[in-house]
Amino acid sequence: MISIEVTEKVLLGVNVVGNVSVSRDGSGLLAEVASKLREKFSLDDLKVHPIVRAYRDFYWKIGIDPTKQRPSGEALVRRALRGKVPSINNVVDAGNVASMETLVPIGLYDLDRVKGKLRLRYAKEGEQFVPIGGDEERLKGNQIVLADDEKVLHVFPYRDSRLTMITEKTRNVLVVACGVAGVDAETIMNACSKASEYIVKLAGGNAEKCVLV
Repeated sequence: MISIEVTEKVLLGVNVVGNVSVSRDGSGLLAEVASKLREKFSLDDLKVHPIVRAYRDFYWKIGIDPTKQRPSGEALVRRALRGKVPSINNVVDAGNVASMETLVPIGLYDLDRVKGKLRLRYAKEGEQFVPIGGDEERLKGNQIVLADDEKVLHVFPYRDSRLTMITEKTRNVLVVACGVAGVDAETIMNACSKASEYIVKLAGGNAEKCVLV
């Protein structure tokens, strides 16, 4: 489903959930999981967790300061510990819950907006990226991206494009759990499966079986 064309050690858990119904109705699941996390973690516990350390080490390796741009799983849990994780829609909330529980970054994409083959590759120097909640950017050649035949969907492993973001028009969801060195395959598969199961729970539809890439 996705070809990996980078030399860095990465592992993806990939799935498709079809026939979903996206809505902005909150389910309460975010608040429930956030409450449990506040019982489990402190901020000091979180920063030394082995999965958090693995993503931070990966960030340093690819030139990102993880104290300024935190891995998404860690960032979500930090929000939960400090108060509240905002609800986006039922599908995105499902992915965020899975990421909070596993500390693995989860990417969710409108599959019907994906054109052609998907590749995890190095960006082309100056390649366009249109992030959610931000202005168009030009990428550097050392950045790792998930791209189809036309565009960049994701800057690995932490930023998604609004060109393939989940909206109320989305019907088919591509789920990608992003793994790096130091995070085992079982953890990545668990994150992918949790995200898929929560999407079905909150938004209906039918999940296929996660596969490792």
